[in-house]
Amino acid sequence: MSWLDEVAWGADGLIAAVAQDAASGRVLTVAWMNRLALEASLQEGRAVYWSRSRGKLWRKGEESGHVQRLIEVRLDCDGDAVLLRVEQVGGIACHTGRESCFYRVFEDGGWRVTDAVLRDPAEMYGDKARGER
Repeated sequence: MSWLDEVAWGADGLIAAVAQDAASGRVLTVAWMNRLALEASLQEGRAVYWSRSRGKLWRKGEESGHVQRLIEVRLDCDGDAVLLRVEQVGGIACHTGRESCFYRVFEDGGWRVTDAVLRDPAEMYGDKARGER
């Protein structure tokens, strides 16, 4: 049995992938992986995800330069999610130009932005800067 066969892939062939900064422990993003993405991540030593909106592999940082270098990959107890402990190159994981995709906190009945934009998305993506990544 292959190590990939030990993963409990969803009906759509995907699993959740949580990217965590290996140094700080902060959760940077949650994305999706298929078999090819997980295999490519381990072969290349960087986070490779499956983009559901684009229907193709997405190498984190391929446009922005903010690559996630793999430090460690862990499989959860049910085998249906992976934790990627990464070094976030450039300190920006979110397409909005923030350190983390989790930059809003629920307070007093609404969402409050807690993290500043570190780099304008238009600088990273040009005309492609948009809400979807």
